[in-house]
Amino acid sequence: MISKLKQYNDLRKQASTIKNVMAEESIEVENKAIKIVMDGNQAIKSLSLKDEYLSPNKKKDLEKYIQEAIADAIKKVQRKMAMKMQKMGGLDSLMK
Repeated sequence: MISKLKQYNDLRKQASTIKNVMAEESIEVENKAIKIVMDGNQAIKSLSLKDEYLSPNKKKDLEKYIQEAIADAIKKVQRKMAMKMQKMGGLDSLMK
């Protein structure tokens, strides 16, 4: 029982370390209307809109570009973090 608690505590510490490492990483995505900076935990750190897309007649375009930019940013972060996890030994190293 005590060894299981120790394993659980070790996993929590490793997860916290990984979360901190990921928070230090970031990616930037930019398209015609928006620029997003997202950290490795998929938190949006900054979001900038280009002025020409703030008019009411460009609303649909802006919505589309925001969705595309967020989806692109998430994909890039996931790829970057997967590569980082591989370099750190992958998930298998956490389970030992």
